[in-house]
Amino acid sequence: MSSPESSGPSSLPGVAGKVPTDALVAATGATEPRRTSRKAVLAWGLWDWGSAAFNAVVTTFVFTVYLTGSSFGPSGTVEAQLGWALAAAGLLIALLAPITGQRSDTSGRRKLWLAVNTYIVVGLTAAMVFVAPDPSFLWLGLLLVAAGNVFFEFAGVNYNAMLSQVSTPRSIGRVSGFGWGMGYVGGIVLLLIVYFGFIQGLFGVPEDDGWPVRLAMVVSAVWFGLFALPVLFAVPEYRGAGVKRQRVSFFASYARLGRDIARLWRESRATLWFLLASAVFRDGLAGVFTFGGVLAASVFGFSAGEVIIFAIAANVVAGVSTIAVGALDDRLGAKPVIVAALVGLVISGLVVFFLHDGGQIVFWTAGLALCLFVGPAQSASRTFLARIIPPGREGEVFGLYATTGRAVSFLAPTMFALFVGLSGEAYYGILGIVLVLLAGLLLLLPVKTAPPVMSSSR
Repeated sequence: MSSPESSGPSSLPGVAGKVPTDALVAATGATEPRRTSRKAVLAWGLWDWGSAAFNAVVTTFVFTVYLTGSSFGPSGTVEAQLGWALAAAGLLIALLAPITGQRSDTSGRRKLWLAVNTYIVVGLTAAMVFVAPDPSFLWLGLLLVAAGNVFFEFAGVNYNAMLSQVSTPRSIGRVSGFGWGMGYVGGIVLLLIVYFGFIQGLFGVPEDDGWPVRLAMVVSAVWFGLFALPVLFAVPEYRGAGVKRQRVSFFASYARLGRDIARLWRESRATLWFLLASAVFRDGLAGVFTFGGVLAASVFGFSAGEVIIFAIAANVVAGVSTIAVGALDDRLGAKPVIVAALVGLVISGLVVFFLHDGGQIVFWTAGLALCLFVGPAQSASRTFLARIIPPGREGEVFGLYATTGRAVSFLAPTMFALFVGLSGEAYYGILGIVLVLLAGLLLLLPVKTAPPVMSSSR
């Protein structure tokens, strides 16, 4: 039996009522495989493994921490400048992601654009070696981080769209969970290399002039570049229903996007509601990792080294749970997994808040419980959407997925800052993140799990 979300009313001529996804694929001429190829899945998952170089090392634990240090300017100023740089990047992503995804669908060059955007990120990461610890280099560091975010999101749109090319309707949850899990595990391995090899001096890199971090960026670039190669060789280029749509100019793509969103509203309104709900709770999920280290240090007294150790443990827990829960996604459907994960996150967050006086043991237990639910929610969110996208529109709709996520990316930081500012206590920021997660959960509950499949216009 297919999962609850893998079927729905079809608007295809001559196909009425509820149609299994396998039949729908056959009717539309899409290129989803009949069986899951382990080789293709592993190659696809290795991209996620390699992407930890940008997610974990560049944007979360190493380079942005280096860039906001006292060497680049006064505290508060550099953080604000980083925020503005990332805000500008988010605006570009919101404006361009759906169009780039749509055009990769219709051109039949999904894999090509995954390669182009990935290796631009690799180049930008390697270029971070030139960012010396001096205020005059701050602009270069900000530019590289912001540009890296833009092209990483563009690559992610094509990568997510390829999920249907390496999975079947019955294995999509396990495959998606495997990919997310590989990302977490890859982050663990690379963080260990960077932390012990460069930060703790195991490789004997001179500590002056920021060389440990700068050389770590070169290693991270090589890491991503190598592990991104397998998917480009093992997974065929996209040749599904999307290439049958008429190609239009870049600016005409926006008019097509408007018509497609209107069609979504008429024929699959639940898809739009899911994009909204997922944007909110995904921002809450991002907030868990973004502010987890801050809370560990400021509220629970973790040292810098202990924060890194907790980060590694958090990635272990998130990776294992994400891979394990993928099978439940295929059995029960994505929505029950997301709902259960969000409930678990809200409860764990409240435990951290109310028991904050309990010391580090509270954060180690309840904090890791938070991480237990983050990965499954992220992975199941991707599979929920993948199951309801009409064949040939994966890149475009995952572009909307990126856009909606960026459109509300201010929520968790704003709520965190608001609660901390009103209370004067850092631990109150936990309540702000919990409220964002709760809002996403409430928005998700009414979303139907088997919305109609839209027609695929030319």
